[in-house]
Amino acid sequence: MVAFSQLLSTLLLVFVVLTSCGQAFSADAIEADQTVALFINASEALAKKIPETMFGVFFEEINHAGAGGLWAELVNNRGFEAGGSNVPSNIDPWSIIGDDTSLVVSTERTSCFERNKIALKVDVLCDQEGPNVCPAGGVGIYNPGFWGMNIEKGKSYKLVFYTRSSGSFDLTVSLTDSTGSQALADKSSSFSGFSNWTKIELTLKANETNTNSRLQLVTTRKCVIWFDQVSLMPIDTYNGHGFRKDLFDMVKNLKPAFLRFPGGCFVEGEWLRNAFRWKETIGSWEERPGHFGDVWMYWTDDGLGHLEFLQLAEDLGALPVWVFNNGISHTDEVETPNIVPFIQEALDGIEFSKGDSSTKWGSVRAAMGHPEPFNLQYVAVGNEDCGKPNYLGNYLKFYSAIREAYPEIKIISNCDASSRPLDHPADLYDFHIYSSASTMFDAAHRFHGKSGDRPKAFVSEYAVTGDNAGKGSLLAALGEAGFLIGLETNSQAIEMASYAPLFVNSNDRRWSPDSIVFNSHQSYGTPSYWMQRFFIESNGAMLHKITLESSLSNTLTASAITWKDTEGKQHLKIKVVNMGSNVVKLQISIEGLELNSLQPFGATRTELKSNNLMDENSFEIPNKVVPLESPMDDVGDEMDVIVSPHSLTSFDMLISLSNAEIKSLGSGYVAMMKKDRWCQKSSCTKWKDNEQPSR
Repeated sequence: MVAFSQLLSTLLLVFVVLTSCGQAFSADAIEADQTVALFINASEALAKKIPETMFGVFFEEINHAGAGGLWAELVNNRGFEAGGSNVPSNIDPWSIIGDDTSLVVSTERTSCFERNKIALKVDVLCDQEGPNVCPAGGVGIYNPGFWGMNIEKGKSYKLVFYTRSSGSFDLTVSLTDSTGSQALADKSSSFSGFSNWTKIELTLKANETNTNSRLQLVTTRKCVIWFDQVSLMPIDTYNGHGFRKDLFDMVKNLKPAFLRFPGGCFVEGEWLRNAFRWKETIGSWEERPGHFGDVWMYWTDDGLGHLEFLQLAEDLGALPVWVFNNGISHTDEVETPNIVPFIQEALDGIEFSKGDSSTKWGSVRAAMGHPEPFNLQYVAVGNEDCGKPNYLGNYLKFYSAIREAYPEIKIISNCDASSRPLDHPADLYDFHIYSSASTMFDAAHRFHGKSGDRPKAFVSEYAVTGDNAGKGSLLAALGEAGFLIGLETNSQAIEMASYAPLFVNSNDRRWSPDSIVFNSHQSYGTPSYWMQRFFIESNGAMLHKITLESSLSNTLTASAITWKDTEGKQHLKIKVVNMGSNVVKLQISIEGLELNSLQPFGATRTELKSNNLMDENSFEIPNKVVPLESPMDDVGDEMDVIVSPHSLTSFDMLISLSNAEIKSLGSGYVAMMKKDRWCQKSSCTKWKDNEQPSR
């Protein structure tokens, strides 16, 4: 029976996709195939508040989301540690400039940093004169970064490296194109030699732009030079905190209520020896050993560490949600009698986050430049570990220790309580869903009828995946939008929800689809990213009772909220998802508001749709599927609107614009409750579809 039902769902989905291909829909140009009544009771008495924490973001170090992404470090494998602790070792992606007659490059365990002992030895065999003269451009090493460094004309970059030498030497550091033939910025110096490790700091200002650049360090004199901890950072990062600004801004524009970090499977590791350990990611960046993430199969220098994640949450105005390892990986587990050191690790991490600067770990945080505690209110004990042999025993130990030390912190269990009650205490339970678009849309009812008692759900990972999704399709976004409307509707039982994954570097797509796609110099949002933008006002909003009288319940869903902007003005937002191929005439009736309180001024209709359900955005066409806004031409307690096929639509209206507020817009303007009109004194002009009223 289940298989037959799944077959029908698949056939229906194929039909929907095929019927959408090649069609462009204009809501004003075609007649409705279906008429649906939507009744909204906007009275405060029947409204319920959506949690302030409802919609946030989940950052996992996957797809080079941090290393080579949000974290703006341009050098890949800056400490030469990625090849392992044994020598000789692989220094990839570092390469040599010259050949084996002019230099020999090798690794040694001679670094001055105790936690990362590997350093690079460059034995220069050529010289400025004699039988083996160095090439005119010199010999040395270069680093291409993460699939090319984005160097921009007029911008400055801070270069830091540690060096020592056997004698005097000259050194030219430069930013060049990918072949090394064109210099974008360079500086040359002569040194008398360094017998001890010495820190060198330089600022390079680019005179040209190149999105596929590299960093070079070259010399023309015979000498032995050692290098370690080579870092190149743009000066222009968000607030100087090291975050790549365009990617940070895209996350900021989602207005997330929380940030879940740092994983995901990244927290667990395929083996515990490769799991994320927060203590290895704090302190000065030079001292951080880095680690190989053996789930997503790449090295991270951990410049984006525990403090930086907490700082990221603070910069986003989001609550941090820390996911820590509970002694369990994908392959090995710590048995419960041996779990005490892992519990202490978690308690220390909490103290680092929110302890006073007089505490042991709070003082470490303060020494790193953040004396004030972070607002840590949530921790998750592991990730997707429920049902593993030692999870419950370990969890109960963690729960008791954290509850005793930090009774105010909400503790999240990995076990799903949406279908049956938990057999252990928790404030929230983790719920993950990856599915087809139709299954995701239907999952809107998953929490229907659930009480508001704890534990509440934390839907920390949701996304449409598989053939429906491609690399981020409109179809996926619509299925997810329907699911989120279901979460809003049942928000008494849900505290948080976040899409996964957040980022993907297009050069290392370990998971698909994702919310934000980028390379060294470009970024764009998938339709799922833009879908999330429709829900940014929902955090803390009032959800209103609606009735949708329709036979299209398997393809049509809606919600209505009121929310206040930063100036205290109240807005009504109606969201409608139409997964079907029919044009729908929506007859909206609103009660519970004061008569004529909905204002036509600034009322907008915003649609996310495209010609084809499988349409995606790309670097070539980043705005193929993005929300399009237009003025509403009919605002009132009773109004008819058209909902396009295969679309997510919101109708946004201001409530009760006061006389004082109208005056602030200009003495000549008067908003009048007349259909299709915007009046200036005695002169009225009908809005055109592509125009906003002049102000």
